[in-house]
Amino acid sequence: MSTRVAIIAANGGLFDAYKVFNIATAAAASDQEVSIFFTFEGLNLIHKQAHQELEMPKGKEHFAEGFKKANVPSIPELIEMAQEMGVTFIGCQMTMDVMGLTKDDFVEGIEVGGAVTFLDFAKDADVSLTF
Repeated sequence: MSTRVAIIAANGGLFDAYKVFNIATAAAASDQEVSIFFTFEGLNLIHKQAHQELEMPKGKEHFAEGFKKANVPSIPELIEMAQEMGVTFIGCQMTMDVMGLTKDDFVEGIEVGGAVTFLDFAKDADVSLTF
């Protein structure tokens, strides 16, 4: 039986994206079953346009050079890696409705569901994280 990792992505900044996708890909690479529930600002992380335009937080610009030197993949690359590794992406239906967004506004391959959809996975999770 594999370990389950349940992640809630509720924040939508660049550092949030790195946290979410770094943990998700590391867990998936360790043969763990991973599901990420994107809600509120977290939907930015998988929005077709927004995830490509995440800005470095003010005062943290020095990290950009560090990311380059360390060969850290970009957010679009991490999204692709996570999906290739079988990480499930769930976009929050309620938040999408509130924001007037549809599945077409997001990267290919996401599921759309409510909290119950995520909780069905998370109830058996060995690790639960929120970013």
